[in-house]
Amino acid sequence: MERQNREDRPRETAPLDGVAVVTGASSGIGAAVARALSKGGMKVALAARREPALREVRASLGPHAEALVVPTDVTDRGAVKKLAGRVEGDLGPPDVLVNCAGVMYYTLMQNAHEDDWECTVDVICKGTLNTLGAFLPGMISRGRGHVITVSSDAGRKVFPGLAVYSGAKAFVEFVSQGLRLETAGTGIKVTTVQPGNVDTPLQRMSRDREALALYGEPTGARILAPEDVADAVLYAVSQPEHLAVNEVLLQPREEPI
Repeated sequence: MERQNREDRPRETAPLDGVAVVTGASSGIGAAVARALSKGGMKVALAARREPALREVRASLGPHAEALVVPTDVTDRGAVKKLAGRVEGDLGPPDVLVNCAGVMYYTLMQNAHEDDWECTVDVICKGTLNTLGAFLPGMISRGRGHVITVSSDAGRKVFPGLAVYSGAKAFVEFVSQGLRLETAGTGIKVTTVQPGNVDTPLQRMSRDREALALYGEPTGARILAPEDVADAVLYAVSQPEHLAVNEVLLQPREEPI
């Protein structure tokens, strides 16, 4: 009888309100996530390095959206702390942090593209730590918050030509796992979204032509759109308080790992 009652009970989802911070919001997945959260009813802070692109995204949200544009380099710890202050002062205490800032370079290890390696570690690894340092203490003190990091299927399995990128995504996966364990009981949710091949500007960043020729050529499969990843973020955010979506793996159907 109890089971029947639970099945008959209407499904509850959390209303989308409050404040969200989205890094990497100037294009690709970050822009799509910002649009989805804004459309869902949240106030949104848009953070990335390119202010003109951020303003274009802001305009796409519509005139009635509550949104804040804050040009921010996530590799700069001081800049991220200023972002946190602006968000709290202008929009209110953030409820959701979405780490979308990222780079992706196909490189062969033997070709030693060290600048690309360093940029990968700075943006993905240090950038994630900088945002956690700036936003997590406040969330914990308020007893609520949701940290979402857009990782990758490369954080679950190493892909040739993407060794450093895979390592950086594995880093944020393990940091997220540790954070999830440490914050149990504090009201914090921690989610990683792990997309496979997505049609974003990241696909066009690589300069190692040898690596691209070997491992970066399209397979012919239909790949994901940024909006597909945004839908996964929206799903995680909209769950009731007692339910945490810890990981979401989404891939093109024809490109399973």
